[in-house]
Amino acid sequence: MSIYQQRCQRAQKEMERQGIDALLVSPSSDLVYLTGIHTFVSERLAVFVLPQSGEPVMVVPELEASMSQPKATFFGLRLWPDGADPYALVRSSLPAGCHRVGVTEQMWSGHLLRIQTGLSGVEFVRAATVLTPLRQIKDATEVAALRRSGAATDATMADLLTRPLIGKSEKEVGRQIADLLLAHGHQQAGFGIVASGPNSGDPHRMNSDRVLQPGDALVLDFGGIYDDYCSDITRTVFLGTPPDEFRRIYEVVRQAQEAAVQTVRPGVPCQEIDRVARRVISDAGYGQYFLHRTGHGLGLDGHEEPYIVEGNTLPLAAGMVFSVEPGIYLAGRFGVRIEDIVVVTENGAERMNHAPRELITL
Repeated sequence: MSIYQQRCQRAQKEMERQGIDALLVSPSSDLVYLTGIHTFVSERLAVFVLPQSGEPVMVVPELEASMSQPKATFFGLRLWPDGADPYALVRSSLPAGCHRVGVTEQMWSGHLLRIQTGLSGVEFVRAATVLTPLRQIKDATEVAALRRSGAATDATMADLLTRPLIGKSEKEVGRQIADLLLAHGHQQAGFGIVASGPNSGDPHRMNSDRVLQPGDALVLDFGGIYDDYCSDITRTVFLGTPPDEFRRIYEVVRQAQEAAVQTVRPGVPCQEIDRVARRVISDAGYGQYFLHRTGHGLGLDGHEEPYIVEGNTLPLAAGMVFSVEPGIYLAGRFGVRIEDIVVVTENGAERMNHAPRELITL
């Protein structure tokens, strides 16, 4: 039995528990998780219909059949040609007596509204209530893939920091990061934040034409897709000799990140990891400059459950994977962020990133 069939069976058990008769899964990371199919959302409807029991079916345009056929070992295919009504095909694929249907987040509203036409007495709910609890606990295969993606980002960071950066623009360095991610095995370069000097005081600054100069703090936050799983890393370096204030703030962020990682273990609420990091920064007098949550889940998506944020009382469990990335941002001056991806183990946390966390000057 394939890993995808096993995942579908686990989803079906959870559907039975929640009283959901079928899931409609549009092209997305949810579809990849359940079937291994990589396709895209478009005006031509493609949807995986997973009933609570029995054989699933993939409704797909004829011209895109080749994307689904190699994976169709445990589910049926219903192909439709241009000019046919795929919405009627989906409705007829739902189990008899269907009253409650889960829909994935990424389905276009136009597709959903057309599917709903002609259906009465059917409640539509979020498929995430079924799929999120499954997806946020990574199995051994997924953890291994995430280790590889972490190693590839570490190699990219190491390679980047051997190259001259002063005199290049943020956009130029961003393009260099994308090339290096691909050179180190990523199938896709996802994003790259290069925030220099005063721009580093903005947590999600878009890369600009600003040229990197001596005396700049430089926040480097990047990742991509490796073996279908996302990577993400942030390091802050300094171009030249850092002033004492920068060194002091950098050390506060490093200690906050270390304290948060050391707190990770099964049973600890997600919000506690955020609280620990925030407490270190607040005790140092910089609490108002920590502007975001401490972390986000990582897997087939770059941001997914669990979120490491105040108010999330979900207990950590072995197999959860997320970022730990506290930061301090002095607007218009400089910022510091350090990010690693960790997986929860039975005994604590395993880091997926091993790039140096001590202050690096270039």
